[in-house]
Amino acid sequence: MYKLVHALTGFLLVPALMSAQKPSNSDAAAFIEKSRQKSLAYAHSLPDFVCTEVIWRYQRDATAGANTPATARRATTNPVPDWLLLDKLTVNLSYFQQQEAHELKLINGNPAHQTFESLDFGIIGTGEFGGILKSIFDPDSHTSFQWKSWKSAHGHPVAVYVYQVEEIHSSHYIQGGPLGNIHQAIVGFHGMLEIDRETGEVVHLDHAADRIPPELLWSNAVTEVDYDFIDVAGNRYLLPVHSQTNMDGKTASLKNKSEFRDYRKFDTRSKVKNYGADK
Repeated sequence: MYKLVHALTGFLLVPALMSAQKPSNSDAAAFIEKSRQKSLAYAHSLPDFVCTEVIWRYQRDATAGANTPATARRATTNPVPDWLLLDKLTVNLSYFQQQEAHELKLINGNPAHQTFESLDFGIIGTGEFGGILKSIFDPDSHTSFQWKSWKSAHGHPVAVYVYQVEEIHSSHYIQGGPLGNIHQAIVGFHGMLEIDRETGEVVHLDHAADRIPPELLWSNAVTEVDYDFIDVAGNRYLLPVHSQTNMDGKTASLKNKSEFRDYRKFDTRSKVKNYGADK
């Protein structure tokens, strides 16, 4: 099981950041500080809402070549095995007073009779609504940032940064191990951010764990999240639209693909809609 537990002035971009040239170190740092302010305020800026999260969970056998280098695989008759769909989960995700709550409604289209947290196989994760961003931008994380490039995303110019958080300053934990002997460990992590050049808002992130202890039985754990502007009760908010988590072990690899749909204002009568939609 895998869970994410997860100011300076500078609201005006300096001229160097408005060009395609590499910014100076001071300009790149000022831009990160602007993004830090946006990201740390992100969870508090969101309204209370509910949405439908659809999760496809997959597994593949790592012993059949998934962890073999690509050059070696091409020289063998054993290709990387296909992903096997384990289940499809439909979750009522509510965000109320900066807290996420997950209510498992359907498993493979049938009514669920267990909680989201009690699922005993595959990956479950949280943190897309501010938790991951906080773990990256929290000053206590002492994150190192390095500008990498400019690119275009959804028609907007974005700055690409790589980042690193050392284990000693990390709040990111991973759980794993055989059933009945689950271990947990705090690990460092690194990744990449795509930040809107005009607003300083993160529109894409990836997040990879470092030096996972062997007793957790995982060698790799990576999460990616895509954000876009969504209308909720007549206002537009930057919200997750897709996420994916991959975890690799010695004997198997697991993958989750999530879509966040049907955002709407939080109401105690809110219900999951479009249970069976496979769009």
